[in-house]
Amino acid sequence: MNGVNKTLYIPLYGKASVSKKGIILKDKKAEMIWEKEGFPLKGKAKSKWLTYYMGMRSAVFDSWVKEKLEKYPSASVLYIGCGMDSRIERIGNIKNTWYDIDFPSVIQERKKYYQETESYHMLCADASKTEWIAELPKTEQVIVIMEGVSMYLKLQELVQLLDALQKHYKNVHIFMDCYTEFAARASKYKNPVNSVGVQNLHGLDEPGYLEEQTGIGFVKEHDLTPDYLINELKGFERQFFKCVLGGNMAKKMYRLFEYQTNRQP
Repeated sequence: MNGVNKTLYIPLYGKASVSKKGIILKDKKAEMIWEKEGFPLKGKAKSKWLTYYMGMRSAVFDSWVKEKLEKYPSASVLYIGCGMDSRIERIGNIKNTWYDIDFPSVIQERKKYYQETESYHMLCADASKTEWIAELPKTEQVIVIMEGVSMYLKLQELVQLLDALQKHYKNVHIFMDCYTEFAARASKYKNPVNSVGVQNLHGLDEPGYLEEQTGIGFVKEHDLTPDYLINELKGFERQFFKCVLGGNMAKKMYRLFEYQTNRQP
């Protein structure tokens, strides 16, 4: 795997760690995969604070996906940049057509631990390209998960991806986390992904820019570190995370945006 692909092990480690502690996220599959595939992480990549952050981020994404699936029970799901994540298993009882999408080397690893079914598919694709979208069946509603992806795409590549999605599907619902522009610049020198050889990352400060460029409407910004998840921490760790790493402090580095097509009733 190249550096970008290896970054999948950082959130995998985070989810496995919090799951093993019995807080924030229950993910036995992450525990099992990390035990078999994990390797020594360096510096911030192995920080307990980052594991809490990764666990919270995934829990917030899970909640959003569940909410959208309840509202749009016939929607298909595209999880772009799925890595080794077990979201489809964490949510459970999924009957929707679901595509877990990532680079070929990642999907090759993924197939050691996941089996395709009539409704669940693993697709090799590059998010910086858009040709693969035209090959997918068109559906009335599509739920697009982009967790830990946008920062690896140049802004124009992100625009092209969203534009291709809204042209292919009638109604698109997108949930994605983004670095701020400051965080992207700082990441060249100090970021957990540096430990696996990644330095060039990209940020977005104005969520309305993507709406202007693609026509997909900006819905709202979500909280990546909600109090109900921070409160699963104990004592000093809870207070430190709440005061130093969560809330408005987190938003200076990291944002979570929801978009949907304006054709939505």
